[in-house]
Amino acid sequence: MVMPQHTLGGLSVGAIGLGCMSFAPVYGSVANLDPTSVVLHAVDHGVMLDTADGYGDSEVLIGNAIRARRRDQVVIASKFGIVSGPRPGQPGVVNGTPEYVRASVKRSLQRLRTDYIDLYYQHRADENVPIEETVGAMAELVASGEVRFLGLSEASVDTIRRAASVHPIAAVQSEWSLWSRDIEREVVPVCRELGIGIVAFSPLGRGMLTGTVTSREQFGEHDLRRIHPRFTADTFPTNLATIDVVQDVASKRGATPGQVALAWLLAKGQDVVPIPGTKHVRYLEENLGAAGVDLTEADIARLDGLTVVGSRAIDPTFIYRTTPPMRS
Repeated sequence: MVMPQHTLGGLSVGAIGLGCMSFAPVYGSVANLDPTSVVLHAVDHGVMLDTADGYGDSEVLIGNAIRARRRDQVVIASKFGIVSGPRPGQPGVVNGTPEYVRASVKRSLQRLRTDYIDLYYQHRADENVPIEETVGAMAELVASGEVRFLGLSEASVDTIRRAASVHPIAAVQSEWSLWSRDIEREVVPVCRELGIGIVAFSPLGRGMLTGTVTSREQFGEHDLRRIHPRFTADTFPTNLATIDVVQDVASKRGATPGQVALAWLLAKGQDVVPIPGTKHVRYLEENLGAAGVDLTEADIARLDGLTVVGSRAIDPTFIYRTTPPMRS
């Protein structure tokens, strides 16, 4: 299968990427995980690997896997900035100081066993550090050859504009799916105005849009979905009912529900790259097959009408983050 190309700023990548947070224990145990086969399968299909320094051993596992390929055959995106993620009663901690930027990229390069990262994001904006200072330090990494393109994740419109005034931003990563469409109001229009691509994480609704999740009892003890607002005892039944529409469209198109959810995103533009996560080659193949699913205008209109209940974030203050102005 030849993967169609989409464009993130000046970076051409496969239309569907591989989200590598699945290599971390966010949705359950990853004990004894060896993702080499799925990573190499992704690389062989021109798929971007999207990871972060906060995804457990993800960078190390990818670094070990890609030793079997020439570096110019691999597109790697990684992120820095989240020191610790939010938990109930415990806010997340972010560091966007120039010193932290420089130290973080060196650690990531070492773990990834490479001398450059194709796309390097600030994982979350630091509300104590002007974005101009952070992106200024990131721009130095481009000048030194350690990074090729710059990105932001879950940034506000103000942060995106100010960052782009310092250095071109190739991509903004945010949650975007049939279940999460809030970025369409402001973030997507601004990105398109500035020539910035959009990388959509959790494009399968944290697994729900695949049609394989039918009960909260499927979640293991350490699965983060147990405390997610869209998977509570109150919201789960309502949100589960939305999958009937996706499954009906899928049956009409000879596709799986997950493929329909991804095809819906691909139809939003050639500057959109969804990054579903998986640890298995067969699910990667299924996800990549979404590029061959043609949805009709009626399908898209029907899917556009889906609604869900509950916040998309455990801590809403951890998205659309804005930084203080430059110090005088």
